[in-house]
Order: sequence, then structure tokens, then C-alpha cells
Amino acid sequence: MATAQHPVHFANETLGTECHICAFFNSPEEEYRFLLPFIRDGIERGEKAFHIVNPKLVEDHLGRLREAGIDADGAQSSGQLVVKRWQDAYLRDGHFDQDGMVALIEEVLTAGRAEGYSRTRAIGHMEWALEDCPGVNDLVEYETRLNFLLPKFKDPVICTYDCSKFGAGVAMDILRTHPMVILGGVLQKNPFFVPPAELLAELRERGVHTSRSDA
Repeated sequence: MATAQHPVHFANETLGTECHICAFFNSPEEEYRFLLPFIRDGIERGEKAFHIVNPKLVEDHLGRLREAGIDADGAQSSGQLVVKRWQDAYLRDGHFDQDGMVALIEEVLTAGRAEGYSRTRAIGHMEWALEDCPGVNDLVEYETRLNFLLPKFKDPVICTYDCSKFGAGVAMDILRTHPMVILGGVLQKNPFFVPPAELLAELRERGVHTSRSDA
């Protein structure tokens, strides 16, 4: 059964009502230093965990959870922890369909409630957008559209980005799609955030938006 929600702590801060977070990291070690306490806290509180990771790093991801004292195997067996590969989420059928992905996130968060979890903590590793697949150029629009959906749920959704793999222009666009951001290990309200309707209008006017690092 769902219980009263506890405050969510991430990067030594307490999340408020804005729970769509952009997390820029320079290395996997830095990334997991912040993610693991957040994941462990949710598991220990009996909350749902939904992670989307590089298919080549699934075992590495689960291994890091185990090393942090998280019963990843038990949580997976019970359905509390769900780990999806990119091709089972962002890149289904070999391409990125932003409509389908927004629908999937809504389905996951709705299902968490229906299953009796008080909260779902979702994490997406976003380097899939650098793959040579149709539709990946819709990354910025997708991130923008999530801001229409996520306030209905108040479940934390963290999108992690490797700073070394995304071009500066793309990173700036990504930054503008998240109300909260972690930069240099500090979680803060994002001063560069643009409301989704305004940013979508700008993207349409611009005509071209891309997630490729060579843009």
C-alpha cells in the first residue's frame, strides 16, 4: 500500500515541487556518487525505481547498486526495481519516437501508483541520443514536452548527461528544458529554464534542432 511521501533528497538538497532534473556529470564515478544515495533511499523507503541505461552497461549499473548495499536482485524480483535497456524504451524498433516515449513515462508513473508505490524515482541515461538512429534529433523537444506531463505526478525524473559527449549548443538547449539542474555537484533551481510552450514555439521557429554533438 502507498504510504505518506517523505521528502526526496538528492545532491545534499531536498527536492521541492519541481522534479524534472537535468544532471550533468563528467564521469561515471561522479554520476554514481550522487545517484547511489538517491536510489538507495528510495528502495529503502519502499518506493518504485525505474532506470533506463546503456545496454552495454546494464551489469555495470546493477553491480554499482549491489556495491552500494542495494539489494538489486531482490528489488528486481519483486518488481520494485525495473531496469530497461535503451532499445526497450528510447530506441524501441530502432528509432526514437517522442510521442511513444512520453506515453511510456506516463504509463510507468501511473503504474507505480496503481501498484501501491507512494512514489516512482526514474533515472534515464541520455547518451542514446548520440546513437545513429532516426528520431534522435527530437531530444530537445521531448525533454520540453515532459514538462507538461511530470507536474501531474511529482515523481522525480533525473536525466543524466555526460558533459564530454554533448556539444555546448546542445547542452545549453537541454539545460533550458529542465526546471532543476545539477552542475558541479550542486542541485539548484535552473535560472535558464524556459517554460515548455515558449520553448516549443522557439524550436518551431528555429526549424532545426539536433542532439548530435557535432551540431
